Amino acid sequence: MKNQSILLVEDNPDDVMLTLRALKKGHVINEVIVAEDGAKALDYLFGKGEFEGRDASERPKLILLDLKLPKVGGFEVLEAVKKDPNLKRIPVVILTSSRQEEDIVRGYDLGANSYIRKPVNFDTFIETVTQIGMYWLLTNEAPEG
Repeated sequence: MKNQSILLVEDNPDDVMLTLRALKKGHVINEVIVAEDGAKALDYLFGKGEFEGRDASERPKLILLDLKLPKVGGFEVLEAVKKDPNLKRIPVVILTSSRQEEDIVRGYDLGANSYIRKPVNFDTFIETVTQIGMYWLLTNEAPEG
């Protein structure tokens, strides 16, 4: 059975809670792994650190990535994912509050599949996260492995 999990890379506990609530409200039932910083996200993806021994071939189906993260920033996580031959096909959706044009450009230059600004309104946030889940987990056709 292939892994259908979502890796949520987000350091703000309120945004983690809102994202999890939005996914649940949108009937997205996939397991969500939360990494509170970029280093933990990379450790999870590569089976290192506290995730030593984890089967790194079990990759998430989707990565939701904030940019402003402690330890290792979102751009560095994105770059590591897209440079690795085993991870590069995982869709990475940048979900951030940054409205800076240079962040959008850099995200796409590094291989992001989508760049979405976090809506301030909770109902809009729920709708946005639901649409992300529905599209990337159900509608989008991705290659196996």
